[in-house]
This record gives sequence, structure tokens and C-alpha cells, in this order.
Amino acid sequence: MPGRPFRFLLRRFWALIRQGVSAQEAAVAVGVSKRSGALWFAQAGGMPPLRLAPEVSGRHLSAADREAIYAGLMAGSCYAAIARSIGRPTSTLTRELEANRLRPSRPRAVPLGERAGARGPVPETPNYSPLIAQQRFESRLSRPKTSKLADNQRLREEVEARLKLNHSPEQISARLVIDFPDDPEMRVSHETIYQSLYIQGRGALNRELTRHLRTGRALRKPHRKEGQRLHRLKDMVSISQRPAEVEDRAVPGHWEGDLITGEQNQSAIGTLVERKTGFVLLLHLPEDHGAVAVQRAMIAKMSQLPKILRRTLTWDQGREMANHAQIAAATDLDIYFCDPHSPWQRGSNENTNGLLRQYFPKGTDLSRWGVGYIDYVAAELNNRPRKRLGWKTPAETLDELLSDPTNPSAVAMTG
Repeated sequence: MPGRPFRFLLRRFWALIRQGVSAQEAAVAVGVSKRSGALWFAQAGGMPPLRLAPEVSGRHLSAADREAIYAGLMAGSCYAAIARSIGRPTSTLTRELEANRLRPSRPRAVPLGERAGARGPVPETPNYSPLIAQQRFESRLSRPKTSKLADNQRLREEVEARLKLNHSPEQISARLVIDFPDDPEMRVSHETIYQSLYIQGRGALNRELTRHLRTGRALRKPHRKEGQRLHRLKDMVSISQRPAEVEDRAVPGHWEGDLITGEQNQSAIGTLVERKTGFVLLLHLPEDHGAVAVQRAMIAKMSQLPKILRRTLTWDQGREMANHAQIAAATDLDIYFCDPHSPWQRGSNENTNGLLRQYFPKGTDLSRWGVGYIDYVAAELNNRPRKRLGWKTPAETLDELLSDPTNPSAVAMTG
């Protein structure tokens, strides 16, 4: 694989990692094998290698800008239009093309019939390569400085000693200022300490010292910004907009849903719990648990219920619910989504998923269970006495609600 495109792949790979995508997902997104992605991630200690210059913003053109320039040239757009498309003055584009002009190119061959009706000059093949232009730009950037910890033995030994006392990098950075107030050489940021621990080949701190960190991880885990979620679902409605009647469990027909997953998240079973009665439905997902599979399984299962039992559904923001609009239209459910990292907002479902682990242990292949066994498990849970139901079962409680002539919901049994 040519060196320059390979650098682009690595850059895109690490950009995805910084956004919170797993190494395997990032590998697939840039067109390499999952094994290659895992290897890149492990070799770099979970952090992008410093030799990969970061994408530059502000006054410099980015790789994406250069690709847009090339696309505009290929389309025959004028310089002014191309410059507007990337939000730059025409003079910037002119300088970019002059600085990165390739060897002279020949005009594109055009059939005689096409020439006769052409208006204006025939566009030439662009004498510009975004890959080469980006390579030239990055070669002009200064290389990263040697790690301060690698250059300063006294500072390095002090940091190592404090790490062995289980002090965090942030604590070490702050205490060095207090303990060495008159020595500017004994200053180091906590981020530099982390980088020296996690990035191989910097010659500063031994990665074995990572066991003294609170996480104990030998690879750094990318963090999302507060409130950020990479795969936010389109047009989702927050749980904050859910009707108050759902919270007090006074009316049946409000459901909570989730997936329980098997070994390495490769298999799953969908779980649905009715809030008032605790009645459980399980979704058979033998092939995969993507958005289409969950959509089909949920529509098939929920369509078996009377309309009065199809009021709302509350789920987390997992990508398996990307087709929530189609599910809502087919089942007449109003679907709401929990806040990130808030499992208590689906308390009934979380409790039920704990019970289901008695039948479907963690770390096992859930795809091996047939629909018959899954329905059997659901029936067994629905026939367990529950304290909050006065020791009645969910099945009995639901049957009473639907058969009570004084209950308006019973009228809608046929949906």
C-alpha cells in the first residue's frame, strides 16, 4: 500500500478513535481488517502516534479542503466557486495550486461531436493531487519535540517514584509545583505523563507503571466529551418529554426495552417489559441485532398485542434503534429515549435483564437459543409471583386488567 494513502488511513482511524469508536469499528470504517485495527491500537498504547501530524484547522487548509479542491477542479468549477465551497478567499486557492502544481498535463481528449457543441474551453485534467499537496504541507510542519521526561532524568525519576506510590498524573503534576517552587525544570503536565506511559518508543516511562494508575489499563481508553454521543439517533424524542402517566404505572401499555448481549457482543436477545404488570416479551434475534433485525422482530412481537397495550416504549440510545420511526409507525407506539449512561431510567427492564441472566449467562452465544426456548423463558418469568403485585404473577395481573369490564382498557382487546 503506498505510504501516503496509508498515512491517510491511519489519520482517519485515529480520528474515529478520538470520537469514541472502537478500534474494530474504526478499522472497518477506513477499509482495513478488524485485526489490523486492533494491532494499530495496541501498538500505539491506545493513543495516536505523534508522527501522525494532527489535522490543522484555522488558517491552514486541511486534507478535506484539498480533496474538495480536487473535486471542484474535476467538475470544471471556476476558482471563485471552489474557494467559496471551502470558505476561503480565491487568493488562498490560487496560492495552493501554484505551490502544488504537478508536471504539465495534457488537455482531456474530447470527441469531435462534443467539441462542436461545447461552450467555452474544454476543461483539462486537474494538474493537482490532494494527497501530494497534503504530504508537502505536513513535511513543512516541525516534528514533535522529544518528551520532556525523556530529556530530564531527575524529573523522570521523580515522576516514576510518585507513580509507584499510586499518585495520579494530575496529582503528580500539581505537587511538583508545590514541592519544587523555584525549579521550572521540575514541571510536567499530567497529559505528558499519560503520553509517556501509553505511547511506545518515547523512551520516557515504562508502560508497566500503568498498573499504578487507578484504571490499571495498559491501553488508554478514548473519552467522549460530556454529553457527547457519536451515534446520536435521528429525530429521537427524549425521556424528558414522556407523559407523566408512564412514571406512576397507573395505566398499562407502557414498555421498557433493551438488548442483552452474548460473548463479545456478537449475539443478542431483545427484552421488553410492561411497566405496570412486569409482563415480559423477548425478541428472537438469531442472525444479528442491527437496526433492521430489531425493527422486524419488534414489529412482529408487538403487533400481537391489543392496541391498548401499545402506548409507549422507552429504550436507551443504542444504534439498534436507528429505525425507531418505522417501528413507531408500524406499532402505533410513542418511543422515548433515555439519557446516556442512565440505566435507572429503565429500572423495570434492568431488573428483568438481571433475572434473564439465570437463563442466558454472560459470555455465552445467545444465537444458539431457538424461538421456542426464548418464549418458554418469557412464559416462566411471566408466571413467577411478584411481591409488588401482591404475589400475583404478571400474566395473572395482565389478564385481570384486560378482562375487567369496569376497566376502559378492556374494551380495546381487539386493538
